[in-house]
Amino acid sequence: MAQLTVSDQITKLERHLRELESVYHREPHSVKLLAVSKTRQVSEVKAAIAAGQAAFGENYAQELSDKSLEIGPVGVDWHFIGALQSNKAKLIAQHANWIHTIDRLKIAKRLQHHLAGSDKILQVCIQLNLDAEETKAGISRDELPALAEQIVELENLELRGLMSIPKPASDIASQRRHFAKVRQALEHLNQNGFALDTLSMGMSGDYQAAVAEGTTMVRIGTAIFGKRR
Repeated sequence: MAQLTVSDQITKLERHLRELESVYHREPHSVKLLAVSKTRQVSEVKAAIAAGQAAFGENYAQELSDKSLEIGPVGVDWHFIGALQSNKAKLIAQHANWIHTIDRLKIAKRLQHHLAGSDKILQVCIQLNLDAEETKAGISRDELPALAEQIVELENLELRGLMSIPKPASDIASQRRHFAKVRQALEHLNQNGFALDTLSMGMSGDYQAAVAEGTTMVRIGTAIFGKRR
């Protein structure tokens, strides 16, 4: 059997997302596919662009910068989805359209510093770490309201929503429980005066559960590009 191309995999995933939207009574096309392109060759990213994919996620600031410069302004949205160090904030401010992993005010202020005086608005999500896992970044739900209040005061950052990475779980019920807590956290913020519209949750192994619980953006790498070399 011939191996599926990047274009084939994107078509397959998009079809499945539309099916899941119907199954879980979501609005059509309410779930966006974010292609996780970290460590992938520029040629692979270009193949995905040719297939109609427009949003790409990168974990490393330098890699995102290099790819965005090589590919050029072709209508691609670059999403930073890794842990951001302060000394890399300038690269992200310059080359990313989104950052999903804000978990402290210091980083948000560094991004604002590098964007001050420009007309660029960086779309941001706060990363939640609901299970208090030491190996993962993110803040607790208790810390969330204060950080959200501080971020919305920054002129060149627009707070869009929340991101989370759950503990690995093979059963969809466990997966859904985690994603439901993230959705509830966003709903609570909106009930208290925010107007957030983004839930960045769900990856190759659990995106069905994420769609069921309201995600608006799934981060998929392996199911598009295959296993990393």
